[in-house]
Parts: sequence; C-alpha cells; structure tokens
Amino acid sequence: MIIGNSLLLAAPLTVARRLIELGAGIDFWKAIGFSFVRIVSGFLLALAAGIALAVAAGRFRFLEEIFYPYIMTVKSTPVASFIVLCLIWLNSKSLSVFIAFLIVLPIVYTNVLQGISSTDRKLLEMADLFRVKWWRRLLYIYIPQITPYLISACSVSIGMSFKAGIAAELIGIPSGSIGERLYEAKVYLDTGDLFAWSLVIITISVLFEKLFIYVSKLILKSGGKTKVEH
Repeated sequence: MIIGNSLLLAAPLTVARRLIELGAGIDFWKAIGFSFVRIVSGFLLALAAGIALAVAAGRFRFLEEIFYPYIMTVKSTPVASFIVLCLIWLNSKSLSVFIAFLIVLPIVYTNVLQGISSTDRKLLEMADLFRVKWWRRLLYIYIPQITPYLISACSVSIGMSFKAGIAAELIGIPSGSIGERLYEAKVYLDTGDLFAWSLVIITISVLFEKLFIYVSKLILKSGGKTKVEH
C-alpha cells in the first residue's frame, strides 16, 4: 500500500485473485501434477538409495570410506552446477527428478548412517549371544534406533527437494511445469503470478511433508514395536 506499485510487490488480494483464476484452468493442475510427480519420484528414489547405501556402509566399514568422497562432493557442489551439467546429459523433463535425487541422497545417507552407528552395542552383543535372527534385529534393534534420524532426514530433505527441483525446472524450462510458469512470470514481470505459484509450491511441499512424515511414523512404529506377544 505504501509503495503503490504491484510490479515491485503484489498485494495479497491480487495474489489471491490470481490464484483463483489459475485454479480455474486445467493447465494449472497439470503443471502441479507434472512437477509434483517428478520431484517426489526423485525424493523417493534418493530415500531408497540413501537407506541402502547407509546400511551397506554400516555393515562394511570399508564401504563408508569409499562412499565418503562421493557423498561429500554431491553435498558440497552448488545445485546450479549440477543443473547446468545435467542439461547436457538429460532431457529437461527428467532434470527435476535427478536434481531432487542428488539433493536428498546425502541427507538421507548421512542421517541413517549416523543412526546405525549410534546403535547400542550392548544390544547387538546380546543379539549375538542369543543368536537373534536378522529380521528380529531389524525390527527390535535397528528400526527403533534409526527412526528419529530417518524422520529428521525426510523432514529436511522434502523441502530441499522441492526447492531444488523447481530451480532445475526454472533453468531447464520443461514444457508444462511449475518452473516454466515461474520463468514466464519473470519474463512478463508478473509479480502476482510469481507470488501465486510460490504459494502453490510452499503448499504442496508442506502438505506432502506432513503426510509423508505421518505415514512414515505409523509404518516405522508398527515395524519397530519392542513388545512381543506370547
């Protein structure tokens, strides 16, 4: 209201009106679906790969030493560098999948590995002494131990995957994506659209995070019960 220039900062009513207008069109929902499916795919792939690599590194120490430089490289390299490089290798429509994967992988790997490394050694010695089967060790020792680390990793990495994935789309400009809509808002200096799509990104990111964490806690809690019925 003080500035009086919607080009610099769109008013809340302008953004709300634009959201309603966008929501009435089928292209709006197609763009959300396009970006959501690819970013979530990258996140889930990284989640599975990160857990698998962490379990392998926790079981065989030499693998942890082998993985370390690669994980640190991925963690330290700027996202923009990966995006530009991957544009040479990949189709722009697959870019957000790969970038989300790269961002999430180090976070999941390091957190799960930390959880495995922090497992109570006395419990493991007891399991060895009584020859506890591997699946019971997994359910009653490892899962309860790594659950807080895994939940924390997911909570952090989901938001990061959406930010990195949309940034990749903004640079690669795949047709029909949210990134393309943001690029168009920049080109046409449409601040209302910029804020509207930003709200959309925040909303789907937060909703997916809440839902995923809730479901993950239910699954891990049911799988990691320490009470055994006789």
